[in-house]
Amino acid sequence: MKIDVLTVGPLAVRCYLLICEETREAAIVDPGGDEGRILQKIKELELNPKYILATHGHGDHVSGAWWLRKKLNIPVAMHEADDEFFRHPMAAQVFAAWGFEPNEPADILLKDGSIIQVGTTISLQTIHTPGHSPGSVCFYDGQEYLFTGDTLFVGAVGRTDLPGGDFEELIRSLREKILPLPDETIICPGHDYGEKPFSTLGEEKNTNPYIVEFVLGK
Repeated sequence: MKIDVLTVGPLAVRCYLLICEETREAAIVDPGGDEGRILQKIKELELNPKYILATHGHGDHVSGAWWLRKKLNIPVAMHEADDEFFRHPMAAQVFAAWGFEPNEPADILLKDGSIIQVGTTISLQTIHTPGHSPGSVCFYDGQEYLFTGDTLFVGAVGRTDLPGGDFEELIRSLREKILPLPDETIICPGHDYGEKPFSTLGEEKNTNPYIVEFVLGK
């Protein structure tokens, strides 16, 4: 799998293009704005996009999804809990105040364990990691990379003070869903908030204060 990264939108979301080098099929993870630039990169790389994948339903991560869906005629996949939650008028009102349009319905409703196949070389497992939002997920390629959205950052975790957030649930997700993965797993977060853009799970176990204190209890 080849990965191309763009920082997009007003809140500097990291949008990932996951590319099968054998077929040039691709998945777009978290297109949070700058849709034209994402589309231009797809054309430059001569990609054949198959899916738009949302790690969660916050507007800063999916604001470009609906435009790209129409332009590319491909489905948007989101966990069923966030698809429902962020189309509720109360949640939509909060993000409208940030300047984001209400979410449209997703085409594919993900569950824990759902598999997304891209080309011949990419098989992404959906790991439901609620806490930052009810339907937050991480996408794991089963070998090397974990795309964590706002569940886990380099040196931090996602905020839980927004609608649908729950700190205890986030810690439980990290403990039960993320920490069992191999230490060499590369963490690909939804924002570049740390000292470096990527990390490994092993590094986060040793240095991330939220994991060290709240998950491992050291």
